[in-house]
Amino acid sequence: MSDAETAPAEAPNAVAVLEYLVKQVVDNPDSVSVSTTEGRRGNLQLDVRVADGDMGRVIGKRGRVAQSIRTVVRAAAVKDDVSVDIEFVD
Repeated sequence: MSDAETAPAEAPNAVAVLEYLVKQVVDNPDSVSVSTTEGRRGNLQLDVRVADGDMGRVIGKRGRVAQSIRTVVRAAAVKDDVSVDIEFVD
């Protein structure tokens, strides 16, 4: 197997869109960080970390904000030709 098959894919457009959207929602945009790892089923997993007080704002009522962010970022990932899973991590 080559390194390209074992290493997670890159998704610069999806990461940029994710960072932008999350920074617009939170009170402390400097604390936003996004890391990439290989997720389940070969998808690229994007882990989002925010300040403790901002997690509720990112998730929203009944998870509507988080679901909306996931939908938009998955659409942006199509341009990168990858499938992504987004996790909001404490």
